[in-house]
Amino acid sequence: MVYGAEALIPVKIGESSTRYVQETEESNDEEMRMNLDLLEERREAALIRMTTQKQVIERYYNRKAHLIFFKIGDFVLKKVFQSTKTANSGKLSPTWEGPYRVRDIAGKGAYELETMNGNVLPLHWNAVHLKRYYF
Repeated sequence: MVYGAEALIPVKIGESSTRYVQETEESNDEEMRMNLDLLEERREAALIRMTTQKQVIERYYNRKAHLIFFKIGDFVLKKVFQSTKTANSGKLSPTWEGPYRVRDIAGKGAYELETMNGNVLPLHWNAVHLKRYYF
């Protein structure tokens, strides 16, 4: 029952196709064996397509990305996020705070910062949210 009405089966579903009628068990087994033989080649072709696609995406990203690298001891400014702003600070509040000193390189593009008086910040900061500070 479909919403109180009787379900109707279309005529196309009830008819069998010529492809289905002409199919035999031997031809089906032969087709399955051939597909299993070609499985490795298809996997290799898919792997090649995946790697070329990743290379194209990598080239596009590298063309658009402007990566910034800092050394230990460089002075940087940290971006002020909405969650770290003080209460009742309006649209004219500063968008960068600092300066901070790069204490350590935590990973690829991540840095550990410390204040000017030596206090270490608890989180690591990505280079996207930092900019170089010049005295």
